[in-house]
Amino acid sequence: MHTMWKGSISFGLVNIPIKMFTATENKDIRFRYLHKECHTPVKYKKYCETCGREIKEDEIIRGFEYEKGHFVIMNEEDFESAKAEVLDRAIDIIDFVNLSEIDPIYYDKSYYLSPQQTGGKAYNLLRKAMNDTGKIALAKITIRNKQSLAALRVYKNTLVLETIFYPDEVRAINNIPNLPENTDVNEKELDIAKQLIKQLTTEFKPENYKDDYREALQEIIENKIQGAETIKTAPKPTAHNVVDLMSALQASLKDKKKETKKKTKKVTAKKTKGAS
Repeated sequence: MHTMWKGSISFGLVNIPIKMFTATENKDIRFRYLHKECHTPVKYKKYCETCGREIKEDEIIRGFEYEKGHFVIMNEEDFESAKAEVLDRAIDIIDFVNLSEIDPIYYDKSYYLSPQQTGGKAYNLLRKAMNDTGKIALAKITIRNKQSLAALRVYKNTLVLETIFYPDEVRAINNIPNLPENTDVNEKELDIAKQLIKQLTTEFKPENYKDDYREALQEIIENKIQGAETIKTAPKPTAHNVVDLMSALQASLKDKKKETKKKTKKVTAKKTKGAS
């Protein structure tokens, strides 16, 4: 696993040298854009419309557009000045809070943390203390010139750092159009909705979920590589032609009960077969 960041966890007067690794990976299938006529990969050039020519990398600077067509030019000294008061190589713990107090909307990316050679004892101490108290740490970290708020928590036998958005980065819900303001509901519909939720409630097992689109796309790609005909999957059954909310809820509940009965019959049949 590639080390993407080295630094330390600052915990009071304790300093824990650590390495950081990306905990998740994007499994999206990526494609190149090709010229339809000859299948040559398409390149994108940096072009200046005013000068009417392609420009080189060293001719490009950064600017902030504060009004349409008006920019404040930024140079490297400006960025270095902004970074001067930021701890580049420290995960600085600020507070300890309960995990339940942070809404999932704030979470961004996950990273595994492991101790460097001299940090094992202090790492284990912090991990055990956090695990026993059930608390997570709020900290600040700078990754690739961007300072982020982060949550530090115990995951299985390791410490995980989750970068989280600052409050002003989460859009206000009062900007969302067409939210129903009336909270009154039909009691019968509510009762059936609760029954449906109960029927669908299960233990969370991440291995039960997969990206169906990615798998189908990968199969098509493999078939094309092998020169085989692609397989067209059968369309999913269409939804019931329900005309109101109550009918939709009742139909969903009925379908779920049928599905549960089928699963029960299969399990019973397997047990009977095994016994014989």
